[in-house]
Amino acid sequence: MPKNNHHIFADGDLRRNEGTLRIDTLDGKTKYLPVESIDSLYLHGQITFNTRALGLFNEHGVPIHVFGWKDYYRGSYLPRRSHISGNTVVEQVRAYDDSERRLNIAQKITAASIHNMRVNLQYYNQRGHDFLMAIEELAELKTRVQEENSINSLRGVEAMARKTYYRCFDNILRDPFELMRREYNPPSNEANALLSFLNAMTYTTCVSAIRKTALDPSIGYMHEPGERRFTLSLDIADIFKPILADRVMFRLVNRQQISFDDFESDLDGCLLTENGRMIVLKEYEQTLDETVEHPRLSRHVSYKTLIQTDVYSLKKHVLTGESYYPTERWW
Repeated sequence: MPKNNHHIFADGDLRRNEGTLRIDTLDGKTKYLPVESIDSLYLHGQITFNTRALGLFNEHGVPIHVFGWKDYYRGSYLPRRSHISGNTVVEQVRAYDDSERRLNIAQKITAASIHNMRVNLQYYNQRGHDFLMAIEELAELKTRVQEENSINSLRGVEAMARKTYYRCFDNILRDPFELMRREYNPPSNEANALLSFLNAMTYTTCVSAIRKTALDPSIGYMHEPGERRFTLSLDIADIFKPILADRVMFRLVNRQQISFDDFESDLDGCLLTENGRMIVLKEYEQTLDETVEHPRLSRHVSYKTLIQTDVYSLKKHVLTGESYYPTERWW
């Protein structure tokens, strides 16, 4: 049975019912959900569940991603790993502790991220926009990546690239949407709210992909390990944000699939409504299932598989020294 992500928006109770899941919502409805059909579960409502339900998720290796009040991403419950390798974690830490190896991995991640930003601008430059100057700036910054000799200086290059890239968004986005400048915690307007939500979805997709390997999601290379976030997921997400989050955002806005009516503003900033989130998630999940022909694998793979392939490539590099191939958009 193919596995898909499943999103729950209702408030209620999630419990184990023999070998499946039962959802009792506050409006009196009951729904049964086969756990074996779920790749990752996303909780957008106020859901309670007990240890029996968690045990079922553990048995089937299903991660739970929680979006709390106001639909900010709150965290993830990660099941017991199906792939456990102390050797992999040891080698992952060794690669982090070796400044040269860490820098090399971080350079590849940053170069791929900048490449994917640049490809997006090239796409729109061929459709009536004048982004030649920004495209050239990103090409120069990608070249600079290999010249940097520290993680901090590399972060400076990445920050300049994102500033150049985001500067073009207002020309890409159809009125009345405008980014103006990147703001979050909380997002200040509709475009920032949409981008923040899609970035969070990309991040959680990367968390799920990493958990299918023996890699530890808390040990990153571009981002410093911290107590409250999975830094390796942040690394991989930086590669895929232009491919997933940004392209989905552009499509939703420019095809008028989403409007200002799908957002709400208060003292805590601007956020998507429940209807808005459902529109965004439908497009995001459809994009994850789209396929492209992979030049190295010689077959069509989905965007979700591209992320998994990227993580496996990093794992091979950590374990064997085989070249790491972060995804640079070719299609």
